[in-house]
Amino acid sequence: MTDHDLVRGAASRLRTAGLALARVPLCLIGLPLIPLQLYTYPLILVTVGVPMLLLFTALARKYTTVHRWWAGKVLGEPIALPYRKPANRGPMTRVRTIATDPATWRDMGFLPLNAIMGVLCGVLPAALWLGGVLGLLTPFIWLAGGTDLQPNGLSPNDPGGWFLAPLLGALYLLLAWWGTERVVRVHALFVRWMLAPSATEALTHRVRELADSRADTVDAQAAELRRIERDLHDGAQARLVALGMSLGMAEELLQRDPQAARDLLAEARQSSSQALAELRDLVRGIHPPVLADRGLEGALKALALAHPLPVEVDVVLPGRPEAPVESAAYFAVAETLTNVAKHSGATSAWVRVRHEGGRLALMIGDNGHGGAEATDGGGLRGIERRLGAFDGTLGIASPMGGPTIVTMELPCALSSEKTSSSSGTA
Repeated sequence: MTDHDLVRGAASRLRTAGLALARVPLCLIGLPLIPLQLYTYPLILVTVGVPMLLLFTALARKYTTVHRWWAGKVLGEPIALPYRKPANRGPMTRVRTIATDPATWRDMGFLPLNAIMGVLCGVLPAALWLGGVLGLLTPFIWLAGGTDLQPNGLSPNDPGGWFLAPLLGALYLLLAWWGTERVVRVHALFVRWMLAPSATEALTHRVRELADSRADTVDAQAAELRRIERDLHDGAQARLVALGMSLGMAEELLQRDPQAARDLLAEARQSSSQALAELRDLVRGIHPPVLADRGLEGALKALALAHPLPVEVDVVLPGRPEAPVESAAYFAVAETLTNVAKHSGATSAWVRVRHEGGRLALMIGDNGHGGAEATDGGGLRGIERRLGAFDGTLGIASPMGGPTIVTMELPCALSSEKTSSSSGTA
């Protein structure tokens, strides 16, 4: 190990020790959250207790989330949130979910224990470094007349004090070098042990997610079947019935009024063309042929060409996603662009598609007035449900005044290594 490596290692460990010491106040300020939360439970019977409990619980969970984030960075793996989701947004439902959630009480037990661990793991490395430096400097301080300094009970009058003081200082520095990062890691492991969801909770959470996703998928499929049935009944079926009636009337008029029969046949031909066009539109709504023929890139470019606003499409994919994922991504982008045209007030939009880390990443942006959010019954909530069926995620960044950026991610593998790259404006 070179001198440069020693200096860098010492600087890194000193910085780690300083940050550990700086976290001591952060570990202590969580203690008031214990009585604040406990005090609100008897007040639930009074109206004011419900918002107080929700507020103080939210503060406690934000506080523990900060510790999860820090421990995840130290350990190199994120720590998931263990909290149960309420069945609805009603205040009493949320209170009941909080009160019966084991993670709530585990957080409360974490607060005092973390204060103790935070103080120990924050003060110990700093004390070792300071003790080591002080031990090395003790002989020089004694020579300068500072005989009142007696580290570890050693004084300048002791026979071995001039030798033992720097020796103990060197030992402290060695312990500090060896133990600083290990002490911090012990604190992070403690945080993960206390705040990470248990295997049972993780499995329960996953089962609940899959059940919700399955229910959303079933509802979405039922709604899609109703839409197809309605479109067939009100569109193509009605036109085909009218076509049959026109042909029957033309057959009756063929002998006694050929001109009227020709007019009815022309009307029937027009009805058949319209019925065919409606059937084609219906098929495109189920699975666009361009998606099957040209893949996601071609389908998105065709979608952009048909959009009332100019849409720039930038797709870089080293292959094709699986057909169900490809279809979900296409319809999610289509629904988002429809929302842009209807609600954003934008003059242009853009679509970006990449495949990174085993996930299909899509971004859709516009220069509209912003304020978009996923509300119950809205289009964005429907997109979220569609993506959830594939373990996908939806993110929305839409401040008031714009712009709006919608991000989507879908886990998937690509079918080939054929490179597909395009960028253009429709």
